[in-house]
Amino acid sequence: MATAVGATPAIGPEFVGRLAERAQEAEALRRLPAATVADLLETRFTDLLVPARYGGAQACFPEILDPIRRMAHGCASSAWTIGFYTLHNWMLALFDEQAQAEAFATRPFLAPAPLAPTGRGVPADGGIRLSGRWSWATGVMDANWIMVGALCGSDHEIYPALVLLPATEITVDDVWHTDGMCATGSNDVVISDVFVPSHRLVRVADIYAGTAPGAALHDHPTYRWPMVPALSLLAAMPALGSAERVAQVYAERLSERVLAYEGVIQKDKPIALAHLGEAQVRLRALSALLADTVSTIESAVVAGERIPRVRRAEARMAAAHIVHESRAVIGLLLGASGAGAHFLHNPLQRAKRDVDVLAGHVIFDYDTSRELAGALSLGARISPTAMV
Repeated sequence: MATAVGATPAIGPEFVGRLAERAQEAEALRRLPAATVADLLETRFTDLLVPARYGGAQACFPEILDPIRRMAHGCASSAWTIGFYTLHNWMLALFDEQAQAEAFATRPFLAPAPLAPTGRGVPADGGIRLSGRWSWATGVMDANWIMVGALCGSDHEIYPALVLLPATEITVDDVWHTDGMCATGSNDVVISDVFVPSHRLVRVADIYAGTAPGAALHDHPTYRWPMVPALSLLAAMPALGSAERVAQVYAERLSERVLAYEGVIQKDKPIALAHLGEAQVRLRALSALLADTVSTIESAVVAGERIPRVRRAEARMAAAHIVHESRAVIGLLLGASGAGAHFLHNPLQRAKRDVDVLAGHVIFDYDTSRELAGALSLGARISPTAMV
């Protein structure tokens, strides 16, 4: 039965401040602290993109981006995890109606989604039997459902699909010992010969194109956004937010830092001010690129237009460029902040480590993103399995 659209969840500065206060604790725990999960559930932010018929806010897709960017001012790892929890509620809304009814009955719906098709779904009566191992399962330590990529079908017709199943059917392998993005708890997942009914499968080709079952079921532009632009732009927000926060911290400390052996305050050094000015204009350029990319896709989906591969590739390239430049800005300002910036209590070093790890996500491969966008702009053929 249809439910009225809920109020749009708000994320205020107090929430972001608490993420900052818990950043070291989150890193040590290698997962979100319980207090952060409790705060998140109180905001109902993960309902932002949930369809109205299930009591969600059914917001326009771009509304997820700014809150996640701001959360990264407190903790990039936490912002990344919360962002993907929220995005995966949107992904659930792309599935068959029966799958959505089953999974949205569990609220909040907290699901990691390792997308690489490293599992195999063998046909069975009414569905598949799924086995495999998946890495990078962000947020799995608090999961109640999971989505995984798998190669499904018989040997003569294999297709990549996204498969939905309860977290009670998985085994978590604690492998997440990293030098950044520690609080995401992105451990491995093992699934062994689990039956999954066919209504909990959706073809990746339909997800990429914005033509998954949920696009027609909910008749709202949010669910017509193509997958790769949605994923890549959302995932770029913790990097951009981290770079913004690093610029703020650097500016605040210019008046406090006395340079050893020179006896001058750093703000009196012209080169220190030049570094700040450079960082600020680069960040402004990234914000403009983001706004242009998002508005282009949003206008098209609102008008009911399909997003061609060339536009999807441009969005992926824009996201990769945002991460590439954010990482460079952080490196510039950290390098101008002296050795003291590397103490573990200093937020600058954590921002650098987090964004260094974040940048390793396959969606941000800078060479591949530029290659795909350039090739499609010329009408060249690319692999049918290319992530666009």
